[in-house]
Amino acid sequence: MSEDKTVDTSTDREATAGSVALSLALYTLARLALVVVVAAIIIGGGAIAGVQVPLLVAAVFGVLIALPLGMVLFKSLRLRVNRQIAAVDDARRRRHDDLQSRLRGQAD
Repeated sequence: MSEDKTVDTSTDREATAGSVALSLALYTLARLALVVVVAAIIIGGGAIAGVQVPLLVAAVFGVLIALPLGMVLFKSLRLRVNRQIAAVDDARRRRHDDLQSRLRGQAD
């Protein structure tokens, strides 16, 4: 059960704070939509069984069920956000190190 750890980061090197925010918003909306769908399934299943499920109860169970399910279903989105955050952080770290070396008078 070996997993290939090589990742194509060519597009992630160009990641900006805006692209990270967009990817994070997409991931968040996908997770919220999953909660809504699971809650609707719970309410619909209850109605089919002849039981009225309160909205709050369906929402709580929707969140609990959607948490692990979203980690699996939206793995590619989550990994893309993680790669973009790492790329933005790496670029920030390089700029910081460059500034520090210039301030010390050690221009490359």
